[in-house]
Amino acid sequence: MTATDHTPGDDAPPPVRAPFSAVTWKEIAYLLSNFPAALIGFVYTVFMVSTAGGLSVTAIGLPLLACGLFLSRQLGRLERARARDLLGVRVEEPSPMPGPARAGGFFPWLWAGLKDPVAWRTVLFELVRLPWAVLTFAVALTGLFVLWPVLPWVARGLANVDRAMVRGLLSPSDELERRIAELESDRGVVVDTAAADLRRIERDLHDGAQARLVALAMGLGLAKEKLLEDPEGAAAMVDEAHGEVKLALRELRDLARGIHPAVLTDRGLDAALSSVASRCLVPVKVAVDLPARPAEAIEGIAYFVVSELLQNVSKHAGPQARGASVEVWRAERRLLIRVSDDGRGGADVRGGSGLAGLGERLDAVDGVLVVESPEGAGTVVTAELPWRDRVA
Repeated sequence: MTATDHTPGDDAPPPVRAPFSAVTWKEIAYLLSNFPAALIGFVYTVFMVSTAGGLSVTAIGLPLLACGLFLSRQLGRLERARARDLLGVRVEEPSPMPGPARAGGFFPWLWAGLKDPVAWRTVLFELVRLPWAVLTFAVALTGLFVLWPVLPWVARGLANVDRAMVRGLLSPSDELERRIAELESDRGVVVDTAAADLRRIERDLHDGAQARLVALAMGLGLAKEKLLEDPEGAAAMVDEAHGEVKLALRELRDLARGIHPAVLTDRGLDAALSSVASRCLVPVKVAVDLPARPAEAIEGIAYFVVSELLQNVSKHAGPQARGASVEVWRAERRLLIRVSDDGRGGADVRGGSGLAGLGERLDAVDGVLVVESPEGAGTVVTAELPWRDRVA
Protein backbone atom coordinates (compact mmCIF):
# COMPACT_ATOMS: atom_id res chain seq x y z
CA MET A 1 0.00 0.00 0.00
CA THR A 2 1.39 3.41 -0.94
CA ALA A 3 1.39 6.50 1.23
CA THR A 4 -1.66 7.86 -0.58
CA ASP A 5 -3.76 4.68 -0.52
CA HIS A 6 -6.71 4.46 1.86
CA THR A 7 -8.55 1.27 2.65
CA PRO A 8 -12.32 1.85 2.96
CA GLY A 9 -13.45 1.33 6.55
CA ASP A 10 -10.18 2.48 8.14
CA ASP A 11 -10.96 4.66 11.15
CA ALA A 12 -7.90 6.90 10.63
CA PRO A 13 -8.10 9.54 7.86
CA PRO A 14 -5.73 9.32 4.90
CA PRO A 15 -2.61 11.50 4.80
CA VAL A 16 -3.12 15.15 3.88
CA ARG A 17 -2.57 15.84 0.20
CA ALA A 18 -2.44 19.09 -1.73
CA PRO A 19 -4.45 20.29 -3.47
CA PHE A 20 -7.45 19.91 -1.19
CA SER A 21 -8.89 16.36 -1.08
CA ALA A 22 -12.48 15.37 -0.37
CA VAL A 23 -11.48 14.33 3.15
CA THR A 24 -9.97 17.76 3.81
CA TRP A 25 -13.11 19.53 2.62
CA LYS A 26 -15.20 17.32 4.94
CA GLU A 27 -12.95 18.24 7.85
CA ILE A 28 -13.32 21.93 7.06
CA ALA A 29 -17.10 21.49 6.84
CA TYR A 30 -17.06 19.79 10.23
CA LEU A 31 -15.03 22.60 11.78
CA LEU A 32 -17.32 25.28 10.33
CA SER A 33 -20.44 23.46 11.55
CA ASN A 34 -18.95 22.99 15.01
CA PHE A 35 -20.04 26.40 16.27
CA PRO A 36 -23.79 26.25 15.46
CA ALA A 37 -24.00 22.61 16.60
CA ALA A 38 -22.08 23.31 19.81
CA LEU A 39 -24.13 26.43 20.53
CA ILE A 40 -27.40 24.52 20.25
CA GLY A 41 -26.10 21.68 22.42
CA PHE A 42 -24.64 24.04 25.04
CA VAL A 43 -27.81 26.15 25.33
CA TYR A 44 -30.00 23.07 25.60
CA THR A 45 -27.74 21.40 28.18
CA VAL A 46 -27.45 24.47 30.41
CA PHE A 47 -31.19 25.13 30.19
CA MET A 48 -32.05 21.49 30.91
CA VAL A 49 -29.70 21.09 33.87
CA SER A 50 -30.57 24.46 35.45
CA THR A 51 -34.33 24.03 35.00
CA ALA A 52 -34.40 20.46 36.30
CA GLY A 53 -32.05 21.40 39.14
CA GLY A 54 -34.27 24.31 40.13
CA LEU A 55 -37.33 22.08 40.13
CA SER A 56 -35.62 19.19 41.91
CA VAL A 57 -37.41 20.12 45.16
CA THR A 58 -40.75 19.49 43.45
CA ALA A 59 -42.31 16.27 42.19
CA ILE A 60 -41.56 17.04 38.54
CA GLY A 61 -37.87 17.91 38.92
CA LEU A 62 -36.35 14.44 38.74
CA PRO A 63 -38.67 13.12 35.99
CA LEU A 64 -37.89 16.28 34.00
CA LEU A 65 -34.16 15.69 34.44
CA ALA A 66 -34.53 12.06 33.31
CA CYS A 67 -36.38 13.18 30.18
CA GLY A 68 -33.76 15.85 29.56
CA LEU A 69 -30.97 13.28 29.83
CA PHE A 70 -32.83 11.07 27.37
CA LEU A 71 -32.86 13.95 24.86
CA SER A 72 -29.15 14.49 25.56
CA ARG A 73 -28.66 10.92 24.39
CA GLN A 74 -30.29 11.89 21.10
CA LEU A 75 -27.92 14.86 20.76
CA GLY A 76 -25.06 12.43 21.22
CA ARG A 77 -26.51 10.23 18.49
CA LEU A 78 -26.62 13.22 16.10
CA GLU A 79 -23.03 14.16 16.97
CA ARG A 80 -21.85 10.60 16.34
CA ALA A 81 -23.57 10.67 12.96
CA ARG A 82 -21.98 14.03 12.07
CA ALA A 83 -18.52 12.77 13.09
CA ARG A 84 -19.08 9.56 11.16
CA ASP A 85 -20.12 11.37 7.95
CA LEU A 86 -17.55 14.19 8.01
CA LEU A 87 -14.61 12.84 10.03
CA GLY A 88 -14.87 9.13 9.32
CA VAL A 89 -15.04 8.31 13.03
CA ARG A 90 -16.93 5.06 13.50
CA VAL A 91 -18.25 4.95 17.04
CA GLU A 92 -20.63 2.19 18.08
CA GLU A 93 -24.07 3.24 19.28
CA PRO A 94 -24.67 2.50 22.99
CA SER A 95 -27.42 0.18 24.15
CA PRO A 96 -30.83 1.91 24.16
CA MET A 97 -32.44 2.86 27.41
CA PRO A 98 -35.32 0.48 28.32
CA GLY A 99 -38.80 1.94 28.60
CA PRO A 100 -40.75 1.90 31.89
CA ALA A 101 -42.35 -1.47 31.01
CA ARG A 102 -39.01 -3.22 30.43
CA ALA A 103 -37.32 -1.42 33.33
CA GLY A 104 -39.87 -2.82 35.77
CA GLY A 105 -42.01 0.26 36.35
CA PHE A 106 -41.75 4.03 36.55
CA PHE A 107 -39.35 4.34 39.47
CA PRO A 108 -36.78 1.81 38.20
CA TRP A 109 -36.94 3.58 34.81
CA LEU A 110 -36.50 6.97 36.52
CA TRP A 111 -33.46 5.76 38.48
CA ALA A 112 -31.91 4.19 35.39
CA GLY A 113 -32.40 7.44 33.46
CA LEU A 114 -30.89 9.61 36.20
CA LYS A 115 -27.70 7.52 36.42
CA ASP A 116 -27.36 6.86 32.67
CA PRO A 117 -23.59 7.19 32.00
CA VAL A 118 -24.10 7.66 28.24
CA ALA A 119 -26.35 10.68 28.78
CA TRP A 120 -24.05 12.27 31.37
CA ARG A 121 -21.02 11.90 29.10
CA THR A 122 -23.01 13.66 26.38
CA VAL A 123 -23.80 16.48 28.83
CA LEU A 124 -20.08 16.82 29.56
CA PHE A 125 -19.32 16.78 25.83
CA GLU A 126 -21.76 19.63 25.15
CA LEU A 127 -20.42 21.73 28.03
CA VAL A 128 -16.71 21.48 27.21
CA ARG A 129 -17.06 21.67 23.45
CA LEU A 130 -18.39 25.22 23.05
CA PRO A 131 -15.06 27.06 23.67
CA TRP A 132 -13.29 24.65 21.37
CA ALA A 133 -16.01 25.01 18.73
CA VAL A 134 -15.65 28.81 18.78
CA LEU A 135 -11.88 28.46 18.25
CA THR A 136 -12.15 25.91 15.44
CA PHE A 137 -14.88 27.90 13.67
CA ALA A 138 -12.78 31.07 13.80
CA VAL A 139 -9.60 29.33 12.62
CA ALA A 140 -11.34 27.48 9.80
CA LEU A 141 -13.21 30.58 8.61
CA THR A 142 -10.08 32.73 8.75
CA GLY A 143 -8.05 30.02 7.08
CA LEU A 144 -10.28 30.08 4.01
CA PHE A 145 -9.04 33.63 3.32
CA VAL A 146 -5.69 34.00 5.17
CA LEU A 147 -4.19 30.52 5.83
CA TRP A 148 -5.14 28.93 2.52
CA PRO A 149 -1.76 27.29 1.73
CA VAL A 150 -1.51 25.54 5.09
CA LEU A 151 -5.24 25.13 5.78
CA PRO A 152 -5.29 21.35 5.01
CA TRP A 153 -2.70 20.67 7.72
CA VAL A 154 -4.34 23.06 10.19
CA ALA A 155 -7.75 21.50 9.53
CA ARG A 156 -6.32 18.03 10.06
CA GLY A 157 -4.80 18.94 13.42
CA LEU A 158 -8.01 20.57 14.67
CA ALA A 159 -10.17 17.71 13.36
CA ASN A 160 -7.99 15.16 15.14
CA VAL A 161 -8.77 16.85 18.45
CA ASP A 162 -12.48 16.55 17.60
CA ARG A 163 -11.99 12.91 16.72
CA ALA A 164 -10.40 12.26 20.12
CA MET A 165 -13.21 14.15 21.88
CA VAL A 166 -15.91 12.15 20.11
CA ARG A 167 -14.20 8.84 20.85
CA GLY A 168 -13.53 9.75 24.48
CA LEU A 169 -16.95 11.15 25.43
CA LEU A 170 -19.49 9.80 22.95
CA SER A 171 -18.33 6.21 22.56
CA PRO A 172 -19.94 3.58 24.78
CA SER A 173 -17.96 1.91 27.52
CA ASP A 174 -16.94 -1.44 26.02
CA GLU A 175 -16.91 -3.21 29.36
CA LEU A 176 -20.25 -1.74 30.41
CA GLU A 177 -21.89 -2.57 27.11
CA ARG A 178 -20.49 -6.10 27.21
CA ARG A 179 -21.85 -6.65 30.69
CA ILE A 180 -25.27 -5.29 29.68
CA ALA A 181 -25.40 -7.70 26.75
CA GLU A 182 -24.26 -10.59 28.96
CA LEU A 183 -26.82 -9.81 31.64
CA GLU A 184 -29.61 -9.59 29.08
CA SER A 185 -28.59 -13.00 27.77
CA ASP A 186 -28.21 -14.43 31.29
CA ARG A 187 -31.65 -13.16 32.25
CA GLY A 188 -33.11 -15.31 29.50
CA VAL A 189 -31.18 -18.33 30.77
CA VAL A 190 -32.48 -17.75 34.31
CA VAL A 191 -36.07 -17.42 33.11
CA ASP A 192 -35.80 -20.59 30.99
CA THR A 193 -34.17 -22.51 33.84
CA ALA A 194 -36.83 -21.42 36.34
CA ALA A 195 -39.60 -22.41 33.92
CA ALA A 196 -37.98 -25.83 33.36
CA ASP A 197 -37.66 -26.36 37.13
CA LEU A 198 -41.33 -25.49 37.66
CA ARG A 199 -42.34 -27.94 34.92
CA ARG A 200 -40.17 -30.63 36.53
CA ILE A 201 -41.74 -30.05 39.97
CA GLU A 202 -45.24 -30.12 38.48
CA ARG A 203 -44.45 -33.36 36.60
CA ASP A 204 -42.95 -35.00 39.69
CA LEU A 205 -45.98 -34.05 41.77
CA HIS A 206 -48.44 -35.21 39.13
CA ASP A 207 -46.73 -38.50 38.28
CA GLY A 208 -45.46 -39.32 41.76
CA ALA A 209 -47.00 -38.23 45.03
CA GLN A 210 -50.32 -37.09 43.54
CA ALA A 211 -50.87 -40.39 41.73
CA ARG A 212 -50.03 -42.33 44.87
CA LEU A 213 -52.41 -40.23 46.99
CA VAL A 214 -55.25 -40.75 44.47
CA ALA A 215 -54.65 -44.52 44.55
CA LEU A 216 -54.48 -44.34 48.35
CA ALA A 217 -57.84 -42.56 48.56
CA MET A 218 -59.45 -45.18 46.31
CA GLY A 219 -57.91 -48.03 48.29
CA LEU A 220 -59.15 -46.62 51.61
CA GLY A 221 -62.61 -46.16 50.10
CA LEU A 222 -62.74 -49.81 49.09
CA ALA A 223 -61.42 -50.86 52.51
CA LYS A 224 -64.18 -48.87 54.18
CA GLU A 225 -66.81 -50.69 52.12
CA LYS A 226 -65.32 -54.09 53.02
CA LEU A 227 -64.85 -53.30 56.70
CA LEU A 228 -68.02 -55.07 57.87
CA GLU A 229 -68.26 -57.76 55.20
CA ASP A 230 -64.59 -58.78 55.00
CA PRO A 231 -62.56 -57.43 57.93
CA GLU A 232 -59.45 -59.41 57.01
CA GLY A 233 -59.52 -58.15 53.41
CA ALA A 234 -60.13 -54.59 54.63
CA ALA A 235 -57.18 -54.89 57.03
CA ALA A 236 -54.95 -56.06 54.18
CA MET A 237 -56.03 -53.09 52.05
CA VAL A 238 -55.37 -50.69 54.94
CA ASP A 239 -51.93 -52.26 55.39
CA GLU A 240 -51.23 -51.76 51.67
CA ALA A 241 -52.45 -48.17 51.92
CA HIS A 242 -50.06 -47.62 54.82
CA GLY A 243 -47.18 -48.67 52.59
CA GLU A 244 -48.40 -46.27 49.89
CA VAL A 245 -48.45 -43.43 52.44
CA LYS A 246 -44.82 -44.12 53.32
CA LEU A 247 -43.83 -44.06 49.65
CA ALA A 248 -45.75 -40.82 49.06
CA LEU A 249 -44.10 -39.18 52.06
CA ARG A 250 -40.67 -40.28 50.84
CA GLU A 251 -41.35 -38.83 47.38
CA LEU A 252 -42.56 -35.56 48.89
CA ARG A 253 -39.44 -35.37 51.07
CA ASP A 254 -37.22 -36.00 48.05
CA LEU A 255 -39.08 -33.33 46.11
CA ALA A 256 -38.79 -30.83 48.97
CA ARG A 257 -35.09 -31.66 49.28
CA GLY A 258 -34.71 -30.91 45.57
CA ILE A 259 -36.35 -27.51 46.02
CA HIS A 260 -34.51 -26.43 49.15
CA PRO A 261 -33.44 -28.91 51.82
CA ALA A 262 -34.24 -28.12 55.42
CA VAL A 263 -30.76 -29.20 56.55
CA LEU A 264 -29.23 -26.49 54.35
CA THR A 265 -31.40 -23.81 55.94
CA ASP A 266 -30.83 -25.03 59.48
CA ARG A 267 -27.20 -26.16 59.50
CA GLY A 268 -25.49 -24.77 56.40
CA LEU A 269 -23.42 -26.17 53.54
CA ASP A 270 -21.22 -28.54 55.54
CA ALA A 271 -24.11 -30.62 56.89
CA ALA A 272 -26.16 -30.35 53.68
CA LEU A 273 -23.31 -31.50 51.45
CA SER A 274 -22.48 -34.34 53.82
CA SER A 275 -26.09 -35.48 53.48
CA VAL A 276 -25.83 -35.36 49.68
CA ALA A 277 -22.52 -37.22 49.76
CA SER A 278 -24.01 -40.04 51.83
CA ARG A 279 -26.42 -40.84 48.99
CA CYS A 280 -23.66 -41.03 46.35
CA LEU A 281 -22.80 -44.53 45.08
CA VAL A 282 -19.08 -43.70 45.46
CA PRO A 283 -17.51 -42.89 48.87
CA VAL A 284 -17.16 -39.11 49.15
CA LYS A 285 -14.99 -36.96 51.41
CA VAL A 286 -16.44 -33.51 52.15
CA ALA A 287 -14.32 -30.55 53.28
CA VAL A 288 -16.01 -27.17 53.77
CA ASP A 289 -13.75 -24.34 54.94
CA LEU A 290 -15.79 -21.13 55.13
CA PRO A 291 -15.34 -18.28 57.63
CA ALA A 292 -19.07 -17.62 57.57
CA ARG A 293 -22.19 -18.66 55.71
CA PRO A 294 -22.69 -16.91 52.35
CA ALA A 295 -25.94 -15.31 51.23
CA GLU A 296 -28.86 -17.75 51.04
CA ALA A 297 -29.07 -17.56 47.24
CA ILE A 298 -25.35 -18.32 46.80
CA GLU A 299 -25.53 -21.10 49.38
CA GLY A 300 -28.47 -22.66 47.56
CA ILE A 301 -26.69 -22.52 44.20
CA ALA A 302 -23.57 -24.09 45.71
CA TYR A 303 -25.66 -26.90 47.17
CA PHE A 304 -27.37 -27.70 43.89
CA VAL A 305 -24.08 -27.54 41.97
CA VAL A 306 -22.52 -30.15 44.25
CA SER A 307 -25.72 -32.23 44.26
CA GLU A 308 -25.82 -32.38 40.47
CA LEU A 309 -22.10 -33.10 40.17
CA LEU A 310 -22.32 -35.97 42.67
CA GLN A 311 -25.27 -37.38 40.72
CA ASN A 312 -23.00 -37.34 37.68
CA VAL A 313 -20.36 -39.21 39.69
CA SER A 314 -22.92 -41.90 40.61
CA LYS A 315 -24.11 -42.23 37.01
CA HIS A 316 -20.94 -41.84 34.97
CA ALA A 317 -17.81 -42.44 37.05
CA GLY A 318 -17.94 -46.16 36.28
CA PRO A 319 -17.13 -49.25 38.35
CA GLN A 320 -13.44 -48.35 38.56
CA ALA A 321 -14.23 -45.29 40.68
CA ARG A 322 -13.04 -45.81 44.27
CA GLY A 323 -13.74 -42.41 45.75
CA ALA A 324 -14.67 -38.77 45.23
CA SER A 325 -14.12 -35.54 47.10
CA VAL A 326 -15.96 -32.25 47.59
CA GLU A 327 -14.02 -29.15 48.63
CA VAL A 328 -15.61 -25.75 49.31
CA TRP A 329 -13.67 -22.66 50.32
CA ARG A 330 -13.63 -18.89 49.99
CA ALA A 331 -10.98 -16.90 48.10
CA GLU A 332 -11.42 -13.15 48.54
CA ARG A 333 -14.85 -12.30 47.07
CA ARG A 334 -15.42 -15.69 45.40
CA LEU A 335 -16.82 -19.01 46.60
CA LEU A 336 -14.97 -21.95 45.07
CA ILE A 337 -16.18 -25.53 44.75
CA ARG A 338 -14.17 -28.51 43.52
CA VAL A 339 -15.73 -31.94 42.96
CA SER A 340 -13.34 -34.69 41.83
CA ASP A 341 -13.46 -38.44 41.31
CA ASP A 342 -11.08 -41.17 40.13
CA GLY A 343 -13.52 -42.69 37.65
CA ARG A 344 -13.31 -43.23 33.92
CA GLY A 345 -13.26 -39.51 32.95
CA GLY A 346 -14.20 -38.35 29.48
CA ALA A 347 -17.02 -36.11 30.72
CA ASP A 348 -18.90 -34.48 27.83
CA VAL A 349 -19.15 -30.70 28.22
CA ARG A 350 -20.60 -29.98 24.79
CA GLY A 351 -23.88 -28.15 24.31
CA GLY A 352 -26.92 -30.12 25.44
CA SER A 353 -25.12 -32.06 28.17
CA GLY A 354 -25.85 -31.72 31.87
CA LEU A 355 -22.51 -30.02 32.47
CA ALA A 356 -23.21 -27.50 29.70
CA GLY A 357 -26.55 -26.67 31.32
CA LEU A 358 -24.89 -26.32 34.70
CA GLY A 359 -22.32 -23.98 33.17
CA GLU A 360 -25.12 -21.80 31.75
CA ARG A 361 -26.78 -21.62 35.16
CA LEU A 362 -23.55 -20.53 36.79
CA ASP A 363 -22.86 -18.01 34.04
CA ALA A 364 -26.26 -16.45 34.72
CA VAL A 365 -25.11 -15.48 38.23
CA ASP A 366 -21.61 -14.37 37.14
CA GLY A 367 -20.12 -17.75 37.98
CA VAL A 368 -17.66 -20.00 36.15
CA LEU A 369 -17.50 -23.76 35.55
CA VAL A 370 -14.24 -25.48 34.53
CA VAL A 371 -14.14 -29.19 33.68
CA GLU A 372 -11.00 -31.33 33.44
CA SER A 373 -11.85 -34.88 32.42
CA PRO A 374 -9.19 -36.76 30.43
CA GLU A 375 -10.28 -40.19 29.25
CA GLY A 376 -9.50 -42.83 31.84
CA ALA A 377 -8.03 -40.39 34.39
CA GLY A 378 -11.00 -39.19 36.44
CA THR A 379 -12.86 -35.88 36.44
CA VAL A 380 -12.25 -32.62 38.26
CA VAL A 381 -14.95 -29.94 38.09
CA THR A 382 -14.28 -26.52 39.59
CA ALA A 383 -17.11 -24.04 40.08
CA GLU A 384 -16.66 -20.41 41.05
CA LEU A 385 -19.44 -18.21 42.43
CA PRO A 386 -19.50 -14.59 43.61
CA TRP A 387 -19.36 -14.31 47.40
CA ARG A 388 -22.15 -12.33 48.98
CA ASP A 389 -22.43 -11.87 52.71
CA ARG A 390 -25.50 -13.23 54.44
CA VAL A 391 -27.92 -10.58 55.65
CA ALA A 392 -28.66 -10.99 59.35
